[in-house]
Amino acid sequence: MPTRRLTVHTDADLYVRSRATLLASWEEYSRGVEGAALHRLEGVAAAVFPDEPERSVYNNAVLDLQLLARQRAAALDAMKAVYVEAGITRFAAWAHESDRAMRADLERRGYGLNEYTRAMGASLEGMRVPDATVAADVELVPASWSDYVHLLPAFGTPERLLVATDPTAFQVRTARIGGETVAAAISIDVDGDCGIFNVGTLKRARRQGLASALTALQLREAIDRGCRTASLQSTEMAERLYSRLGFRDLGRILEYVL
Repeated sequence: MPTRRLTVHTDADLYVRSRATLLASWEEYSRGVEGAALHRLEGVAAAVFPDEPERSVYNNAVLDLQLLARQRAAALDAMKAVYVEAGITRFAAWAHESDRAMRADLERRGYGLNEYTRAMGASLEGMRVPDATVAADVELVPASWSDYVHLLPAFGTPERLLVATDPTAFQVRTARIGGETVAAAISIDVDGDCGIFNVGTLKRARRQGLASALTALQLREAIDRGCRTASLQSTEMAERLYSRLGFRDLGRILEYVL
């Protein structure tokens, strides 16, 4: 029987796939929110959420890489126009750290760097997901979307955030100790890429390996579903955790605001 050849995923491939999955997640969030939409414009994709609670969190735009000068100008104009039309004065423009020309254009227009995350990706073909050890009293279990939404305020998010999202769109996995949910992670599959989002642990339950265990669980299940890659965005604090699980550094995503 012939051996199946593994696909070689370059960092550039992983970044393109991760970007598509991220945008698909925003588009999914927008479906149940009146007036919200993901606008796929020339050179930029802009998520528009005119009302709270999503307004404070998801008004973000991802700029394409390595555009020509006139294309950069058009993308930035289009991005600002779509938010102005929606009455949104505060939004974040996301640029990859390698795109110095775009970063310079943003700064010339009065945007300043607010924060950043690190894009990370992994090829799942042939991957053996490392074991993540947790205490014997920890349960890693699926949860419903409504359970997840009710948990979110404990992580500091606004009340009723994402309450209108299709409950079947994401896989929700949680960690419980003594019957109490203390950590969670969600994922969505897009064209064979498993995007893992919102990995979080309540403060009192940290340093027990729960985020690592939930991410590892999501990866194993993604492999079982036939996903070829996985992607996520990491805070600086979590980069080593994801590296140990097989994720590769795809560069920083810089978030600029006016």
